[in-house]
Amino acid sequence: MRKVTYMITAAMSGLAIIACANTTAPEEVSASRGISRDDFVQAAESTVNGVVSVKSFATPQAQPQRGYSDPFFEYFFGAPRQPQQPREQPRQRQLGLGSGVIISDDGYIVTNNHVIEHAERLEVTLNDNRNYTATVVGADPVTDLALIKIEAPGDLHVIPMGDSEALHVGEWVLAVGNPFGFTSTVTSGIVSAKARNISITTGTRGNGIESYIQTDAALNSGNSGGALVNLDGELVGINTAIYSQTGTYAGCSFAIPTSIVSKVVSDLKEYGTVQRAFLGISFVELTPELIEAEKLASEPAAGIYVADVQDRSAAMEAGLAKGDIITAIDERPTRTTAQMQEAVTHFSPGESASITYWRDGKKMQTRAVFRNSRGGVEVTRPQGDNPLAAKFESIDADTARRLEIRGGVAVSEISSDSPLAAAGVRDGFVILAVNGQRISDADEFMSIYRAILASGAIHDKVLFLSGIYPDGKVSHYAVPLSE
Repeated sequence: MRKVTYMITAAMSGLAIIACANTTAPEEVSASRGISRDDFVQAAESTVNGVVSVKSFATPQAQPQRGYSDPFFEYFFGAPRQPQQPREQPRQRQLGLGSGVIISDDGYIVTNNHVIEHAERLEVTLNDNRNYTATVVGADPVTDLALIKIEAPGDLHVIPMGDSEALHVGEWVLAVGNPFGFTSTVTSGIVSAKARNISITTGTRGNGIESYIQTDAALNSGNSGGALVNLDGELVGINTAIYSQTGTYAGCSFAIPTSIVSKVVSDLKEYGTVQRAFLGISFVELTPELIEAEKLASEPAAGIYVADVQDRSAAMEAGLAKGDIITAIDERPTRTTAQMQEAVTHFSPGESASITYWRDGKKMQTRAVFRNSRGGVEVTRPQGDNPLAAKFESIDADTARRLEIRGGVAVSEISSDSPLAAAGVRDGFVILAVNGQRISDADEFMSIYRAILASGAIHDKVLFLSGIYPDGKVSHYAVPLSE
């Protein structure tokens, strides 16, 4: 079964010796374009010192005795407490290893959110082996990007930001990172495709914005957060994932383009969170089957079909309607979902863009002022580490047996200002399903929660919770969410 692998190296995983030399060597480079081996050497030398190693550390949390052994659970949350036995204070241990890119000489580094997620401490190692503790400036799970900072002398090597929109399919690129913990590794390849949506290709459910640069540069675990650069030594993407049957390099690697990175990093630095624009439509890609089913005009042959327009949205204000086919936003093509998502990420709430669309076979244009997830244009502020203001824990085996359930998530320490409290949820409630989807542990719950926040809907972001209290009472709640 094929799978998408996010390339962070787990600190506790087994060691394997794997030959990871890139077979796509530039033996014959087009002389007509004036490209030579020296271009590869210069690009590598000008960027390798701008990529760092990022190690994440966290303290394992002790759990009550469950009556069974679960190594996976123990790895992430710590071994269960043994009653009546003294134990040492738990120590931080390494969760994983990834890469990062220095983007300014005052210590700002961009990496992937999944590299730093759940970390209590981050350690950054430069290419000259200097070590620094990093702080998180901001993170965005929707695009899987994070901005961290180190306090270091002003002699840091910065990789200049390039223009990913100027990349062409077939163009040579270099990937710089730390595969398997081997620092300062450079591989080469070409741009295989642009605006690639992995979720559509793999059939998996995506939780955020996907408009990747696809390359055949060799990437493996530990490359996450590293640099994808052009032959001018400019950053054009942040390496993030591979598509593979084995979890290791198989010729399909994916990077977040700088067209997205630049906007996200700028917002994280200024606001601590991304100022995300919403058009306010539900949409699908135009297909021949859809054209036939909806009896649409033969032109255009590709675009974004508007399935619904939300109330009080930028799209409604701009006059868009169900059945319209959007082909461009500010002259950026929107033939696919990935192109549509990438085009919208350029904007913040309050900014406007021209929308090119077709209606009844006629090409039309309007202008839309984007809004935020609440339907306004005001600046969005960070929610903090715990926006739901409650604690969520997977229940133990004894509780599951007593309640006659397979698993669930217990809610406790609900703050008075929590949206859960406002909805009527009380401490001790065990969540069994969220929005109709059965869950068995806390990770599943948080994944669904983040997916709802990441959805394009402006209004009615709601957690529909079904579950049971310790006394056996079954309850259901609707918990409204807002960013």
